Amino acid sequence: MTRQLGKKKVRLALALVLVPVALLTSKVTASASDAMEVRTDAGVVRGAVSGETRVFKGIPYAAPPVEALRWKAPQPVKPWTGVRDATTAGSPCPQQDNSEAPGGSTTEDCLYLNVTTPAKDSAKPHPVVVWIPGGGFFSGAGSNYGAAKLATRGDVVVVTINYRLGIFGFFGYPGLPGSGTYGLQDQQAALRWVQRNARSFGGDPRNVTVAGESAGGMSVCAQLTSPTSAGLFSKAIMQSGSCAFNWADNSQYPGQAADSFWVPQSRVQQAGVEWAAASKDKLGCKPGQAMLDCLRAADPAVLTEDTLQFTQSAYGGSAVLPISPAKALKAGLFHRVPVLSGNNHDEATPWVAAFNGGKLTDADYPRLVKDMVGAKRAAAVLREYPLKDYASAAEAWATVTTDRIWSCTQVASDQQAAREVPVYAYEFADKHSPLSQPGQGAAHATELPYLFKLGGWDAPLTPTQQRLSDQMVDYWTAFARTGNPNGPDRPHWAPVRQGDVRGLSLAPSDQGGVTKVDLTAEHHCDFWN
Repeated sequence: MTRQLGKKKVRLALALVLVPVALLTSKVTASASDAMEVRTDAGVVRGAVSGETRVFKGIPYAAPPVEALRWKAPQPVKPWTGVRDATTAGSPCPQQDNSEAPGGSTTEDCLYLNVTTPAKDSAKPHPVVVWIPGGGFFSGAGSNYGAAKLATRGDVVVVTINYRLGIFGFFGYPGLPGSGTYGLQDQQAALRWVQRNARSFGGDPRNVTVAGESAGGMSVCAQLTSPTSAGLFSKAIMQSGSCAFNWADNSQYPGQAADSFWVPQSRVQQAGVEWAAASKDKLGCKPGQAMLDCLRAADPAVLTEDTLQFTQSAYGGSAVLPISPAKALKAGLFHRVPVLSGNNHDEATPWVAAFNGGKLTDADYPRLVKDMVGAKRAAAVLREYPLKDYASAAEAWATVTTDRIWSCTQVASDQQAAREVPVYAYEFADKHSPLSQPGQGAAHATELPYLFKLGGWDAPLTPTQQRLSDQMVDYWTAFARTGNPNGPDRPHWAPVRQGDVRGLSLAPSDQGGVTKVDLTAEHHCDFWN
């Protein structure tokens, strides 16, 4: 999905979308020159001062997962001598062409992260926010999320990461331990790097928030329910991605089967067997060569051609996700940390274009509903969402799929987590975000420029939008600091109680402002449940 932004484009590529360790205690020196040099556990890195921030780019957190390390758990970085330049981002992980990685990438040496800190000295360590980018588990790069807003206004350290994507991160095959979870293991390796190195950058390893949007939000859910991420973070933020996320038949694309991002490891491995058998020729397998040896020797460019076939995370068969995150959360098997969780009001509008280019007639609407839920349930859905209540068939269909796929799955996860921990629910509702396309409103990912500088581009915000951005940064970073998003100069945000999920609607003042909202009622979640 590509969005035209004046003369610039930002594509937010979508599918749609512990063990505590020893801490370094070295301190950043006070001089302006030395402040750009920081000693990590693998060696010294030199970043740069940018405005009111210090930025360190392209720091390796794991060894390059190449050759024999392809489809293996991330391994330690080889220490270096001297000072490593940290002013240029590392390569995005292998992915097909998109605006975050123009021309795509076939570089497997990609396990890098970026650190943004306030430039000013502080007597106390800063909270740390670790950002996992979205992109449907097949695209995206941490270096595309400029974090100066969060670091300066929020006074936090922000770490943005790469992790293995698509066929490199979620491939499975019999005999490959951890099949279907390598991308999730990378995320944990990055979180462990933060535990070891946060103090060196002025951060507090005891106060880490893991956050992400879309596939990044679902990744946060995976870490929230993974036994092997215990002790790596103390708070979690899930934006437009939850443990319960799933889709119905024909609901995002025609011909699509009902599914979720969480699938049994046996299924991932079987898909790997079938794909490998059909791909022997293009992989260049030699007569008598073991398939795993052939796969590890294959040209990454050839693998990248089929990367979209492997974008689901495996559960079962490994310690990373012993059971589905959806089942784990429902059963209360998750880390007891505060959660901030939400969606955008019109999440599904970009996917309407998959159905006849978005040009839907009144007659199309009941047919689409029937294709999604079946003939027996279609009448109930059409009564709940009568066409007369909407400006067009496209708007009605977008509302149905927003509620069914996005909003109510997030609400379900909020309800389940709120039984054990504080949960702060929200809905982003600015229909005129710089990323919004005509008629799409507060669509998927349109909240991102309120928190980040995307792809080096500062979104042009109106005065009321800038005020909303400030409020959101304040909410997010207060939550990262204390587990409670509340503070001065913004409406009170109450945690979710048992029953209906109530939270805040986040909009500029000329669209109603920040107000309370009953998300369960607004999105017909009792009906879908």
